[in-house]
Amino acid sequence: MRVPSDVLLLCWRDTRHPQGGGSETYLERVGAELARRGARVTFLTSSYPGAAREETRDGMRFVRAGGRISVYPRMLAAILAGRFGVGPLRGCDPEVVVDTQNGVPFFATAVASAPTVVLVHHCHREQWPVAGRLLGHVGWFIESRLSPRIHRRNRYVTVSTPSKTELVALGVDADRISVVRNGIDPIPADAEIAVKAADDQPVRLCVLSRLVPHKQVEDALTVLTQLRRSGVEVYLDVIGGGWWSDELRSAATKLDVADAVTFHGHVSERRKHELLSQAQVHLMPSRKEGWGLAVVEAAQHGVPTIGYRSSVGLTDSIDDGDTGLLVDGVEELVSATRKLIDNPDETQRLGRNARVKASRYSWAATCDGFIETFDAVLAR
Repeated sequence: MRVPSDVLLLCWRDTRHPQGGGSETYLERVGAELARRGARVTFLTSSYPGAAREETRDGMRFVRAGGRISVYPRMLAAILAGRFGVGPLRGCDPEVVVDTQNGVPFFATAVASAPTVVLVHHCHREQWPVAGRLLGHVGWFIESRLSPRIHRRNRYVTVSTPSKTELVALGVDADRISVVRNGIDPIPADAEIAVKAADDQPVRLCVLSRLVPHKQVEDALTVLTQLRRSGVEVYLDVIGGGWWSDELRSAATKLDVADAVTFHGHVSERRKHELLSQAQVHLMPSRKEGWGLAVVEAAQHGVPTIGYRSSVGLTDSIDDGDTGLLVDGVEELVSATRKLIDNPDETQRLGRNARVKASRYSWAATCDGFIETFDAVLAR
């Protein structure tokens, strides 16, 4: 496999964005590994308050401009200007472009001189209504009809077999889709990993997630509420931040569980792993996931995840009954959590299996998958 000399990555956010999450981590880790192997990597993304317009990190050059929507035309203009030796991309001559479709793509294929690979974590049919009626209809039309048409000759990368199935349903040829699963970062060496709590200590549950509506963290608060009402001494750590944070805090107050939940917000990698290591069970009640990086991060500590079967991607990252549990709806989420609390031997069995599964993933292997895709694109 040959590493391309120059790679252009497009994503609407990066991991330092206040709303950055797993999909941004995925692309950054791939970019960093490509840079480590000798590629010149440029990462185009949106700006946010206090962000540098340009910076170099992990061997990549980051270029930021625009906001949630304006980043798309701004970056297309930058790519086009760069071809004429103008702007921040002057002198950038990519062999291949990766266009991340977070609901909608950049449509870099329309202006870039290099072939484009479209990265899709999952389809957003269930999430578009949050954007409002009009924007939701427009967004879904772009994602489901326009993008497959414009990219009908491009190769795709997605992160799970269920996400590939979704793309095929939208009209993307199966033989143009590569499944390249997430890697995993090692646990920071300086993290103070917890010894599991004694029997007389409260049961600790955790959620690792961006705080946005489709992650449905409210369902984890419902689990907490019902367990406490049934006499279980339980505590919930919510790890991550997002614009839905105030709504969740209000919900915790209304449910009278504010004293049993901590919203930690954005935390360091070290602190994230320290909190994960304290948990007995990780809850992931998300409406939709492409894969679920948090599942594997919890698994590094022997913590099994309970998530929704309907989220699609979790059916790939969780082996139901072996590394975690898949359920249908919030009532089953409550009962499954109670089942694991009441049966610590089963929880430990799932956790051990989850840890073994997590050990199989690496960002080096993820990068290999991209390079194989690049080879196929460049050979054509």
